[in-house]
Amino acid sequence: MVPSKTADTSLMRISGAARAAGVSKQTIEYYIMIGLISPIRPKDRPGRFFDKDLVRRIRLIHRLNRSGYTLRSIRETYLRRH
Repeated sequence: MVPSKTADTSLMRISGAARAAGVSKQTIEYYIMIGLISPIRPKDRPGRFFDKDLVRRIRLIHRLNRSGYTLRSIRETYLRRH
Protein backbone atom coordinates (compact mmCIF):
# COMPACT_ATOMS: atom_id res chain seq x y z
CA MET A 1 0.00 0.00 0.00
CA VAL A 2 1.33 3.43 -0.95
CA PRO A 3 1.05 6.06 1.81
CA SER A 4 -1.09 9.05 0.95
CA LYS A 5 0.19 12.61 0.80
CA THR A 6 -1.87 13.46 3.86
CA ALA A 7 -0.08 10.83 5.95
CA ASP A 8 3.30 12.17 4.84
CA THR A 9 5.31 13.37 7.82
CA SER A 10 7.53 15.48 5.56
CA LEU A 11 4.76 18.03 5.03
CA MET A 12 5.53 21.38 6.60
CA ARG A 13 3.62 24.56 7.27
CA ILE A 14 4.49 27.85 5.61
CA SER A 15 7.06 28.89 8.22
CA GLY A 16 8.99 25.63 7.80
CA ALA A 17 8.81 25.88 4.02
CA ALA A 18 10.07 29.47 4.16
CA ARG A 19 13.05 28.43 6.30
CA ALA A 20 13.81 25.45 4.05
CA ALA A 21 13.59 27.55 0.87
CA GLY A 22 15.48 30.55 2.28
CA VAL A 23 12.67 33.02 1.67
CA SER A 24 10.17 34.89 3.83
CA LYS A 25 6.65 33.72 4.59
CA GLN A 26 5.44 36.83 2.75
CA THR A 27 7.30 35.69 -0.39
CA ILE A 28 5.53 32.35 -0.29
CA GLU A 29 2.17 34.07 0.32
CA TYR A 30 2.83 36.25 -2.73
CA TYR A 31 3.78 33.27 -4.91
CA ILE A 32 0.50 31.61 -3.86
CA MET A 33 -1.51 34.77 -4.52
CA ILE A 34 -0.17 35.18 -8.07
CA GLY A 35 -0.50 31.48 -8.88
CA LEU A 36 3.14 30.40 -9.01
CA ILE A 37 2.62 27.68 -6.39
CA SER A 38 -0.32 25.86 -4.84
CA PRO A 39 0.02 24.50 -1.31
CA ILE A 40 -1.19 21.04 -0.41
CA ARG A 41 -4.50 21.04 1.47
CA PRO A 42 -4.97 17.64 3.12
CA LYS A 43 -8.56 16.65 3.79
CA ASP A 44 -7.74 15.32 7.23
CA ARG A 45 -5.70 18.32 8.42
CA PRO A 46 -6.66 21.99 8.37
CA GLY A 47 -4.27 24.47 6.80
CA ARG A 48 -1.82 24.69 3.95
CA PHE A 49 1.20 22.44 3.71
CA PHE A 50 4.32 22.22 1.60
CA ASP A 51 6.42 19.21 0.62
CA LYS A 52 10.01 18.95 -0.61
CA ASP A 53 8.97 19.39 -4.24
CA LEU A 54 7.17 22.64 -3.46
CA VAL A 55 10.19 23.88 -1.49
CA ARG A 56 12.41 23.12 -4.52
CA ARG A 57 9.99 25.00 -6.75
CA ILE A 58 9.99 28.00 -4.39
CA ARG A 59 13.82 28.02 -4.40
CA LEU A 60 13.89 27.86 -8.19
CA ILE A 61 11.37 30.69 -8.59
CA HIS A 62 13.31 32.81 -6.10
CA ARG A 63 16.67 32.15 -7.81
CA LEU A 64 15.28 32.93 -11.26
CA ASN A 65 13.70 36.12 -9.97
CA ARG A 66 16.94 37.22 -8.28
CA SER A 67 18.75 36.50 -11.56
CA GLY A 68 16.63 39.11 -13.30
CA TYR A 69 13.66 37.14 -14.63
CA THR A 70 10.29 38.68 -13.88
CA LEU A 71 7.74 36.57 -12.07
CA ARG A 72 5.52 36.89 -15.13
CA SER A 73 8.22 35.48 -17.40
CA ILE A 74 8.93 32.67 -14.93
CA ARG A 75 5.25 31.73 -14.94
CA GLU A 76 4.89 32.02 -18.71
CA THR A 77 8.04 30.15 -19.72
CA TYR A 78 9.22 27.71 -17.10
CA LEU A 79 6.15 26.90 -15.04
CA ARG A 80 3.87 26.35 -18.02
CA ARG A 81 5.98 23.32 -18.95
CA HIS A 82 5.91 21.74 -15.47
